[in-house]
Amino acid sequence: MKKNIHPEVFGVTIRCACGTTVDTISTSKRLDVDICSGCHPLFTGQQKFVDTAGRIEKFQARYNNTKK
Repeated sequence: MKKNIHPEVFGVTIRCACGTTVDTISTSKRLDVDICSGCHPLFTGQQKFVDTAGRIEKFQARYNNTKK
């Protein structure tokens, strides 16, 4: 096997926006995610809107003003 071709591996803690943390290893020194299995609707069975850019309000404002 060739020497010095493999990336360096670090012990890292993955942090979710909901506050969940998971310890693992990675080639990145820091990992932050927006959604994880602890808050994803597929795993929790509850619908939750993750709106970081105000997209839901933009959608509602655009389509609530249409004529019926």
